[in-house]
Amino acid sequence: MLSVLSGAIEARDPYTRGHSARVTALAEAIARRLGWSESRIAALRVGGPLHDIGKLAVPDAVLCKEGRLDADELAQIREHPKTGARLLLRLAALREAIPYVLYHHERWDGNGYPSGKAGEEIPVEARVLAIADAFDAMTSDRPYRRALTRDEALAEVERCAGTQFDPRIAQVFLELFAEAELPAAAAS
Repeated sequence: MLSVLSGAIEARDPYTRGHSARVTALAEAIARRLGWSESRIAALRVGGPLHDIGKLAVPDAVLCKEGRLDADELAQIREHPKTGARLLLRLAALREAIPYVLYHHERWDGNGYPSGKAGEEIPVEARVLAIADAFDAMTSDRPYRRALTRDEALAEVERCAGTQFDPRIAQVFLELFAEAELPAAAAS
């Protein structure tokens, strides 16, 4: 069921093919470095692939739009974490994914969405996933912009540590790259 849902998410947008798998692999490497138990990592393997499930409810015209989104379109995109969490609430077997889905766009400084949580108010699961998700998004072509190089994206993670990202988790992420300790597909 997990692979079917993840596939449905990525089928909507050709620019995100492989995104969920790469994000999950990056997040798992971070989690292992943080010393997470195998049960927590198992939950990450559910939450990672489903983090964008709420995008199933976003119209194609918005999801695949080339160029900047207007205020209404941006509001529609920003609903995907809440929409995804509501979907998962109906499926008891997938409820452990809710922190990943609902909070992966929150920011350390409180300027994220959907709740405006800040710092340690944001579940650690979402703080880990946020870095992996942002890095993969930055290093992938999107309809509205070309991909950054790996080094440009790493510099952006470093620059945003303490504002967008949990500074401790950002440091772990950067150390994993420096030590070449990331899955090959995720590190390219």
